[in-house]
Amino acid sequence: MNNIKKVTEDIYWIGGSDRRLERFENIFPIPEGVSYNSYFIDDEKKAVFDTADITVSDQYLENLKEALAGGKLDYLVVLHMEPDHCSLISTVVSLFPEVMVVGSAKTFTIMEQFFPEAASFNKLEVKEGDTLSTGKHTFSFIAAPMVHWPEVLMAYDDVSKGLFAADAFGTFGALDGGIFADEYDYEKDFLESARRYYANIVGKYGMQVQAVLKKAAGLDIQMIMSLHGPVWRKNIKWLLDKYEKWSTYQPEEDSIFLVYGSLYGHTKSAAEVVASKLREKTNKNIKVYDVSGTDVSYLISEVWRCSKVVIMCPTYNNGIYPPMESFLNDMIALGVQNRTFALAQNGTWAPVTGKLMTEKLQNLKNVTILENVLTIKSALHSSDEDAVEAFAEAIVKA
Repeated sequence: MNNIKKVTEDIYWIGGSDRRLERFENIFPIPEGVSYNSYFIDDEKKAVFDTADITVSDQYLENLKEALAGGKLDYLVVLHMEPDHCSLISTVVSLFPEVMVVGSAKTFTIMEQFFPEAASFNKLEVKEGDTLSTGKHTFSFIAAPMVHWPEVLMAYDDVSKGLFAADAFGTFGALDGGIFADEYDYEKDFLESARRYYANIVGKYGMQVQAVLKKAAGLDIQMIMSLHGPVWRKNIKWLLDKYEKWSTYQPEEDSIFLVYGSLYGHTKSAAEVVASKLREKTNKNIKVYDVSGTDVSYLISEVWRCSKVVIMCPTYNNGIYPPMESFLNDMIALGVQNRTFALAQNGTWAPVTGKLMTEKLQNLKNVTILENVLTIKSALHSSDEDAVEAFAEAIVKA
């Protein structure tokens, strides 16, 4: 049975949700699932904006055929060539061989890399500033390179005042019956997933996101239709404010999170003590994570949320505990900025991770690394109480 959702009088959501996929891009755990959004325009000319992932192909094609009601498809607009949105392009063209496929020059280069048969597709190449009319609707194209692939386009509809935003403003999370953000408690149901999606997938490209936000500021946007997650039609400024912070690497909150690595539990015990001290001093909830038991994507999300990051790490083979090193490398790869780091090291005979982590974190721009490094020799004892107190005080005052 089809599962088409009405967005406006003549725009329809024809996508699908996947709750069985364990890892997005085979990297990021998605216990909350994910949606693949595609939008059908029921105008004088029938158009579809993007397809969907192969995992929801049966539902997607059923939705598309039902939306067309036996008619022909005039345009297939491809805003993004990532396989979770483009996997069904060749299938759709085989069903509607006269369809005009619309995309950027880079879109068609990448399309032929995935689908060599695309060389014979009917194509309409567009660039920023070009328009496409389907009758009542006119869509203006906006270039959004590296948000987060080089070919990306967005499209603004002059009738609905809707922005077809490709992967921007997207989130992990299957859709539970409703397609609008205001049908959910978004902060409870989606915010953490949206932040984790942004930080890990788009986070490196803050400068490019800022460029797109500047373009968007000149448009009367009353709706945002991303390729993942719910459609925004209310309180759009709230979402744009989140993206403004995330894309400029500003902390979402003035808060602290603590991540530790621990071989046998001694650094863990020390981390619990430090977290307790910090809570007493700030009267705020301090989130604590075990680096070995937490997927790094959640830690990266917390970096985007918090202003201060406390890292407590044992020495391992005269180096950084491997799971912690992976976390540090991810922060460097994603270009984290504007954070304060506090470091603690543990070592039975030669603790060195304070120095080694400092060297890594110095690769980041506009960060503060506190000079007060807490050193633990095997385990914390009552004799270390003054050192722990001073370490926590330095974090709070930073």
